[in-house]
Amino acid sequence: MKLSTFTDYNLRVLLYLAAHQEKLSTIQEIAKVYNISENHLMKVIHHLSKNNLIQSVRGKGGGIRLHRKPAELNLGEIIRLAEEKSVIVECFGNKNQCCINQSCRLPPILLKAFDAFYQALAQYTLQDILLNHQIFTLLPIATEHK
Repeated sequence: MKLSTFTDYNLRVLLYLAAHQEKLSTIQEIAKVYNISENHLMKVIHHLSKNNLIQSVRGKGGGIRLHRKPAELNLGEIIRLAEEKSVIVECFGNKNQCCINQSCRLPPILLKAFDAFYQALAQYTLQDILLNHQIFTLLPIATEHK
């Protein structure tokens, strides 16, 4: 199984915000750090905000920040939310045209495997994977947002 780029970007944004909890961050600054298109990040930010993982502050001096503490953000939840539209095999999607669908035993096995995957991830939080806050001081970060 491969996680989507969308999920990767979700995790990157959350890690950045976790490392910079003392301030509001901007999409521009995160895009510069990770060398990611601002347009792609806008979709990620919208998703994270819609799911109450981050908080958006509008207006002059606005930006984004975590909605909860990193220790309260469960990796299983984060990844499940980001991957909810991913279809790993055709029979899991709306456009299922598999001719053996009625007699195939693969879907329940895959569902069981995914449940185990998400249960393993649920044992960890964003705080658990945020090893070194100072790593971002080594990256080309945009000037402080005021």
